[in-house]
Amino acid sequence: MSMKIEVRDVVKRFDDVCALDGFCMSVPAGAVYGLVGPNGAGKSTIIRHLSGVYRQDSGEVLIGGQKVFENTALKERVICIPDELYFFLQATVKDMMRFYRGIYPRFDGARFERLAEMFDLDPKRPIRRFSKGMQKQAAFWLAMSLRPDVLILDEPVDGLDPVMRRRVWQVILSDVRERGTTVLVSSHNLRELEDVCDHIGIINKGKLLLERALTDMQGSVSKLQILMEEGAALPEGLDILQCGSAGRVQTLIVRGTAEEVSARAQAANPLYFEFLPMTLEEIFIYELGGADHEAGKIVL
Repeated sequence: MSMKIEVRDVVKRFDDVCALDGFCMSVPAGAVYGLVGPNGAGKSTIIRHLSGVYRQDSGEVLIGGQKVFENTALKERVICIPDELYFFLQATVKDMMRFYRGIYPRFDGARFERLAEMFDLDPKRPIRRFSKGMQKQAAFWLAMSLRPDVLILDEPVDGLDPVMRRRVWQVILSDVRERGTTVLVSSHNLRELEDVCDHIGIINKGKLLLERALTDMQGSVSKLQILMEEGAALPEGLDILQCGSAGRVQTLIVRGTAEEVSARAQAANPLYFEFLPMTLEEIFIYELGGADHEAGKIVL
């Protein structure tokens, strides 16, 4: 069953440090939501709230309309793969499988066996003797065998080779399509998020700066190359975030849809103009860097 994630005005302090400062976030049921921001922005803190490790000082953390903290029945349906993995000392994949099978009623033994072919790990070898990438594979093998309704991922494919990254995402997105799994991904890899996410949120200093559907975000900033008659001014009414030039041809990063920008450009009768494709990373840099001082500090 698809479950929506809602975070409302959450505040979390650690002594004199405010890790979350009125943080709000809304992840639609069945969405793949990318949460990005600089180191220390609060990403790991909100993930620990969503997985029930931390209790907020104020505000609400809800999954499927239910409060998360100390909600055992809900947490049986929510699985988190953190950036820093933990396994019992000397435990093998088989040992961890038996442990999870005992505490998660939704554990799917048949799927565990099917995924064994994909990951090709020795289930009887201590996980601590695996490489970092192999340990991450073991974490996904176990997590996806639990058939979660909500999957929370912190730097999910860090350490995996390109082939395994693709395989892991194929399994995750298959669950999104077929079961409506809601996925929250925290990552610095914007290129990868562009391929898998349908919603994006930006966090900085414990606050959500921006939250949009990816299609809306991609339509909010345009890159335009334009050649004006000698001495002619640029089109009026353009919200220009950055301007560069190569000879007389100028390249503009402009806030606005392609339709809006095109209409204003044509009104100035340029000799030539065309739109260039923009990556999600470029959109973040120019949209947020031009939007306000704090957003411009985001490391992407």
